[in-house]
Amino acid sequence: MDDLFEKGLAQRKATLGAEYVEKNLAADDDFTRPFQEAMTAWCWGFGWGDDAIPPKTRSMMNLAMIGALGKMHEWEIHCRGALRNGVTKEEIRAIIHVVGIYCGVPQALECFRVARKVLEEAGEL
Repeated sequence: MDDLFEKGLAQRKATLGAEYVEKNLAADDDFTRPFQEAMTAWCWGFGWGDDAIPPKTRSMMNLAMIGALGKMHEWEIHCRGALRNGVTKEEIRAIIHVVGIYCGVPQALECFRVARKVLEEAGEL
């Protein structure tokens, strides 16, 4: 588990940014730490640590799935990570179109609102 945690921590920092990850880890306490450690090992170490799918593709998959779930706080975090992993503005737009087709126009509009914020912060809009 320690190996997966270390692998996951490196991938998590590479995608979400070291500053963001360190801030989250510093805010851990006895109540949340076990989940942070498990999530880092499982999601980022086991899931993202598999080289079968490149980080850019994983980011695109995440945007589609998290957008479908309507978890917009996480969508915003992963939208920033997707840019860091090389996903383009045009690809983000196409992903949102797919979310709209399969999950409905209101959900696509939510994704566009959040994407606009992230893209403006990144100087892409």
